[in-house]
This record gives sequence, structure tokens and C-alpha cells, in this order.
Amino acid sequence: MVVILRLMEDYFKIDTLVGFRPEHMLLHGPTKLLLDDFHWHDPQVGIVASYTPKPRDVHDHFGVFRGVDQIEAFAQATIVSLATFSECKKLNCTPLDLKDRFVPTFISVGGVSFHNYLLEGETFISIGKITFYKFRQMVCDGRIYKVPKDLDLKNYFSDFNKSRLDKFELSADFKLVAELTDITGRAIKREMFTTNN
Repeated sequence: MVVILRLMEDYFKIDTLVGFRPEHMLLHGPTKLLLDDFHWHDPQVGIVASYTPKPRDVHDHFGVFRGVDQIEAFAQATIVSLATFSECKKLNCTPLDLKDRFVPTFISVGGVSFHNYLLEGETFISIGKITFYKFRQMVCDGRIYKVPKDLDLKNYFSDFNKSRLDKFELSADFKLVAELTDITGRAIKREMFTTNN
């Protein structure tokens, strides 16, 4: 109980997701959480977050992290994290409180173009730009990049900004994996899931 209260106290003070643990923001179970760290965040603009595929993520799929899981990882890093943060601030509640009221759902995927693939253990970043946010619905465009081996992401993104986000300005050793447009999610009232049989 003390840990939960401490998290709530800390949550009300934060202005950015950088330094905040994803498992405290996204309340997916551990086998469904596809997000390790937040590296840059502007609540009005967008986010950069990373994930490294685990053995369970590539099991029975040739050691390759599936494209559909890349889309899910991007959605968790962008529309779910960004909207959860903003809704909690707006409603003056914690992510745990929000979970009791809403379920994050996909509304649509506009377009996805894959340029490369990801294997177990290959860290990637999701860079997402907010294009729409209203009535608990958020839309993001962005990209997934494979991260150069042994790069210190915390240090690399310490001086990142909106201008660099808008241009997807990264060093040439980041490898483009996917481009995503109109990734759309909405927080649906929990009772819709109990009455919609």
C-alpha cells in the first residue's frame, strides 16, 4: 500500500513521462506490455519511447518481432501513453484510477509501411507525433527505428526537441523499420465492455 501511495504522490508532480516507469502508466499485464522506457515527451507534441523484444515476443515466429506487434508497441508508446498521461492530468487521477473507468482501445490504423525487421534483443524506438486529441481520442503519426547497438538512449535524447521530432532528425545509424500514419485510439468507458455482449 505504501508503494502505491508513493506512486500516486509522485504521479501528481510529474510533467513528463521521462523517468516514469511504463508499467505504472500502462496497466497491461507483463506479457502484453511492449514498452521499456520513455526517452522524450512533450504532452502537447509527442513522445519517444523504446522497447527490446523478449524471447516470448518472437516465440513461434522465426525469431522475428511480428509487424502486428510493432504496431501494438507503437500504439502503447504513443496514443496509449500520451492519452493516459493527459487524461490523468485533466481528471486529477492516477493511471490506476483511470483503469477503473476506461479501457484503451484501437479505433483504426491508417497506414503502415515496413522497411526493415526486428529480431529478439534488437532495441527500437517509437517516435510519435500527436495529430489529433479530443474527447479521449488520440491520433498519432510516426516511425519505428532500430537503435544502434550500445547507444545510450537517455543521453542521446537529453537535448531532443519538437523541431527534431517534426523532421524525424536522428543520426544516420538509426535504421528505419516502419512508418505509421493515423494510428488512432480512444478510451472507452468500461461499462461499454460489460453491456456489449
